[in-house]
Amino acid sequence: MATTDRDDAYDNFGHIPAAADYPPRWAAAAAAFRAARQAEIDLAYGDHPRQRLDLFRPEAAPEGLAVFVHGGYWRANDKSMWSHLAAGALARGYAVAIPSYVLAPEARISAITRQVAAAVGKAAAMVDGPIRLAGHSAGGHLVTRMLGSDRTQPRLDGRIRRVVSISGLHDLRPLLNTAMNRDLRLDEGEAAAESPILDAGHLAVPVIAWVGGDERPAFIDQANWLARAWPEAGAVIDPGRHHFDVIDALADAQSPLVAALFA
Repeated sequence: MATTDRDDAYDNFGHIPAAADYPPRWAAAAAAFRAARQAEIDLAYGDHPRQRLDLFRPEAAPEGLAVFVHGGYWRANDKSMWSHLAAGALARGYAVAIPSYVLAPEARISAITRQVAAAVGKAAAMVDGPIRLAGHSAGGHLVTRMLGSDRTQPRLDGRIRRVVSISGLHDLRPLLNTAMNRDLRLDEGEAAAESPILDAGHLAVPVIAWVGGDERPAFIDQANWLARAWPEAGAVIDPGRHHFDVIDALADAQSPLVAALFA
């Protein structure tokens, strides 16, 4: 496959109508959500200015912790755009942590994985109970990696109950020959080490690879690859959803997506 073909295979902006309208819409919804409730903002889990998380707590004592990790191909976005997606888990009585992380090319993907592990550890130290992880796109990769055989938070193994990778990337080797790899700087070794589907020693926790039915075929493939590779994983195709609107359902406590996270 030529580089341009593989770039197209993973190009979401180029295949979603009015794609440019989504980031400002997300940012406005997130800002309104934060303005309507108290939250613990910019909690540090590391020294870098982007190593910060926001923590939202339910009205009563939390029953556990949910973490949402944003996407952007490890190169874009931050926690401030996604606050409103905490609504579904909050309504189910969970506290919700949403971290930022240092982006590529400043950080390689392996370093970003370690940052997210530190963010999950920070939030877990603040909230007792079971942990449920969700992430979108690159964030789906990162939350799945929290179950990796090289995970840096083994003390959380007994607390992580479920992972939902929404439009996640589970085999990074197809990205080696893409234009975005100029920023990601993946080589064959890191692409393999950071690919969950190749990790036979992962933690045996239920994982759902959730993907929109109207997404690029490459993302549907990525969901199916994880479902075939991990005995604990299954794939769900959400009909009529594309890469940008598939996450909307996280704001609805009764949605099938939130139900999958809390199954």
